[in-house]
Formats: sequence, C-alpha cells, structure tokens
Amino acid sequence: MGTSSGFFFTFFNVDIAVQYLPALAVGAAVTLGTGLAVVLTGTVLGVALAILRALECRVLTLAIVAFADVLRSLPPLVILIVMYFGLPEVGLPLSALFVTWFALSLVLAAYAEESVWAGISSLPDGQMEAARSTGLSWWSAMRWVVLPQALRRAVPTLTNRIISITKNTALGSVVSLNELLNAAQGASSLSGNPTPLMMAALSYVVIFLPLVILSRWLERNWVRC
Repeated sequence: MGTSSGFFFTFFNVDIAVQYLPALAVGAAVTLGTGLAVVLTGTVLGVALAILRALECRVLTLAIVAFADVLRSLPPLVILIVMYFGLPEVGLPLSALFVTWFALSLVLAAYAEESVWAGISSLPDGQMEAARSTGLSWWSAMRWVVLPQALRRAVPTLTNRIISITKNTALGSVVSLNELLNAAQGASSLSGNPTPLMMAALSYVVIFLPLVILSRWLERNWVRC
C-alpha cells in the first residue's frame, strides 16, 4: 500500500464513513440545533441587557456589569461542568442539552451585552435627545434611533463572538451531549480509525462556514449603511 493510499485508508476510509454516517448525521443535527438556539437566546438576552443598562439605574447597571464580567471571565467548560454535575447535588438535575444551551447562551449574552453597550455608549448624547425632542418616548427613541445605530457598530465584534461561542457546542461532549464531536469520538473508538473525526471536522466547516460568510457580508454591507 502506497503512502497516499495509506493516508486515505486511515483518515478517509469510505467503508467506515458509510457505516457511521447516520450517527454523525444525528450528531450534526444536534450541533446545528443547539448552535442556532444559543445564537438566538444569547443575542436577544445580550441586547436586552444592554438596553436595560442604558436606563442608567445604578443597581441594575452594577448587576449587569457583574453578570457580564463574571461570565466573560469563566471558561465555558467550567460553567457546563458545574451546572451538569453540581446542580443535581442540590436537587436540580438538568439534561445535557439544556445545560449546553443554557450555559453557552449566558456566555454569549455577556459578550453580546458588552458589544451592544459599546455601540450605544459610542453614540453622541444628541442622538437620544434629538429623538426625544420629536415626541418619542425613551423606549421608542431607543428602538428606532439609538439601537439600530448601536447594532451596526457592534456587528464586527458581535459576529466574531457568536462564531466563537457557538463552536463551543463541542464542549457538550463533556456532559454526554450526543452532538457531532461526541458522536465522532465514539465512532472513532469503535472503529479504531480517525475517519469519523475527519468527517466531523468537515461537518463543522459545512455548518459554521455559512455563518462566517454571513458575518463578513454584514460587516461589509450593513455596517456601512
């Protein structure tokens, strides 16, 4: 067997790929679904926290800043492990899927809040004052005038964080979530061949490359509107 043939037999074994394709497809579906849920809830929660911070209520601001600083400081893996293995000790068992989604959503919300808040605070005070002078309420001025501009400014950092954190769905394998990496690791162990891991790597490219392309498109077009 030649060198190239041995390489493909080891890393791209067609027979093994066909055998474990259904299991990896299920794992990919879990990864995709969890990732989309994290993006939705984490981003919405982060934007909501940034808006609440803009109310300039001292107690609320301190709570939001503390939340963002703590969640950005902790490794996501630690949060997953504490929630999955620690909460059952106090009578609150949670599923691996819920823990992965909830923990990563909180982490993304912390980064999203800081990104959107940076966009809001970078705008001149006159933006809000001018909007209020037209008769708009504070909430309406925030919704129609301030927030759209802030989101445009937050897009570059926010999209990078979204991509980085959603890829952490692979950490769900630590708490036995049957996502793509976990399925690939199990298949590689059973087959004694790394082909399933290579399939998982290619699947991650297929899943996350469109998100990378979308983020670049947003940075080139929406930010400059």
